[in-house]
This record gives sequence, structure tokens and C-alpha cells, in this order.
Amino acid sequence: MRSGRLFSLPIALVFAAMAVRAHATTIEITMENLVISPAEISAKVGDTITWINKDVFAHTATAKNGDFDVTLAPKKSASSILKKAGTIDYYCRYHPNMKATLKVEP
Repeated sequence: MRSGRLFSLPIALVFAAMAVRAHATTIEITMENLVISPAEISAKVGDTITWINKDVFAHTATAKNGDFDVTLAPKKSASSILKKAGTIDYYCRYHPNMKATLKVEP
């Protein structure tokens, strides 16, 4: 009976690890024609945000509260994992009229 319990533990750990990964998702935010799209989006702590720059010039995703500052070369992308909950207003430092809001839930 003890060997059955030892066999069950590794299986339980594998399923637990899979369950944690299953909750996280990747959210794509695009910068194109001097517009951030979507301009407002919700995500959860642990999600990955991928910013995609489709323009021919550089952009940034700069959080007003300092949570992130991502520089995107032309036609490139970058990703960040969300670490804490809150509402984050961000913009492009090179084009301050490009603004968006990211709502991060626990």
C-alpha cells in the first residue's frame, strides 16, 4: 500500500504544475499606425503580455507607475509577465499620444 502512495505523489505534482500553467495566458497588444490596440484590456497576475510593434519606427510601452518600460524596435515584439494586480496606464515615450490602460486582476 505504501508503494501506491509513493507512485501517486509524482503524478499529483505533475497535474498540479499543469494546473498552474493552464491559468496563465498570453495577451497580445499591437502598436500600429501610432495606435495601441486594444486601448483597454484586462489580464490576470501571471499572464504574459506580448507587445507587437508593426510600425516602421520604434515605440515603448512605458507604465506611468513604473511597473514596466518596454522598448520595441520597428517590426519587433517583446513580452513581460504580470507580477501584481492594479490598473496600469501606459504610453509610448516617443509618441505620447499613444496611450492605453491595462487592468491586472489577482
